[in-house]
Amino acid sequence: FQHCRYEVNGALLTLTLNRPQVLNAMTPEAHAELDAAFNHFRDDASLQVAIITGAGERAFCVGTDLKALSETHNHQKPPTGFAGITSRFDLFKPVIAAVNGMCFGGGAEIVAACDLAVAADHAEFALLEPRVGLAALGGGALQRLARQMPMKDAMKLVLTGERISAH
Repeated sequence: FQHCRYEVNGALLTLTLNRPQVLNAMTPEAHAELDAAFNHFRDDASLQVAIITGAGERAFCVGTDLKALSETHNHQKPPTGFAGITSRFDLFKPVIAAVNGMCFGGGAEIVAACDLAVAADHAEFALLEPRVGLAALGGGALQRLARQMPMKDAMKLVLTGERISAH
């Protein structure tokens, strides 16, 4: 893997988004790699739990790599969705998000698609799409957040684009 690290320790798989120079922003190639990694996790009976995290101390994932998108105009994702997980419904093992910094846009979509999330004290979450006139429609966060957190807090994230802390 080039865009993520795939590390196995017994029954535990740790997937680390490995593009810290761009705050672990995602490209089509990174989506494809994570799709393959989650397929392997799904199919390997010896793996029981996966943790997904981001390389570096600044960010878990800030979503789509907008610079790469502007250069290539390629916004392709696998059928399993953003990071190979947001539209995946064939995974019956727990996936834990270990949020270690900024978690914006698609990063929040990844967290919402996980079974559990643990955040560092300095972690921040936001759906920044409303700040540019968009809605976070691609990864299911609009539906998931309203079920996973208090409705008014979810609406604040979805409608304002404001950041919230891990606390």
